[in-house]
Formats: sequence, C-alpha cells, structure tokens
Amino acid sequence: MIATAADLARPPRPARLKRRAEFLAVAARGRKVQMPGLVLQALAREQAAPLRLGFTVTRKIGNAVARNRARRRLKEAARLFFAEHPAAGVDLVLIGRRETARREFSALRDDLARALAKARLS
Repeated sequence: MIATAADLARPPRPARLKRRAEFLAVAARGRKVQMPGLVLQALAREQAAPLRLGFTVTRKIGNAVARNRARRRLKEAARLFFAEHPAAGVDLVLIGRRETARREFSALRDDLARALAKARLS
C-alpha cells in the first residue's frame, strides 16, 4: 500500500487495549476520574512504553446505536486530543456515560482534557 501525504501527516494511531484482563488491570490499579461526559481510568507504565487506549460503553447507556455513537465520539475526542498532546507510558480506559452521546463535542473534549489533568497525566 502506498502512503499518501495525508497518511504521513497523521500521527500514529495509539495501541488499543482489547483484552478483558488489560481493562481489569487498569481498573484495579489505576486512577479514576469522573467527568460529566466520560469516566477516565488511567494506569501509569514505564515512560518508554507507548500510549494504549481502551473504550467501553455499557448497556445501561442504551441500545447498540446509542452505545456505538458514544464510543465513536470518545474515540474521536481522544484522537484529536492526542494528536495535539502526544503521550506515552500510560494505559487509558475511556468509559462512556449517558451524556457522552448528547454532550456538545467541544465540552466532551474539554472533559477529556480536564480528566487527564486531574489524573496528573497531561
């Protein structure tokens, strides 16, 4: 596959947390910060380790359409934030809340930035 100029300008995509054990480790040993639009769980790792992100939205939020919308909004907010503020050495889990799908996107981005600051990661 040939890389285009847009691909070269885009920052690398962070690694993903996918296994249940990884999510549970962050929940058990990490910091938890609640904001109106999301809940952030953060676990510091060694500085040279790359940033890893995980996203989850429970069935309490709504049907599949509502959960997927909330998850997409969390992913986009994280993508935009970490494009401007690269991070390393941390595992982050972003948990969607009822407000995630309805909240103004700029407010959701602010929630993420404030949550990272409260967790002392930004």
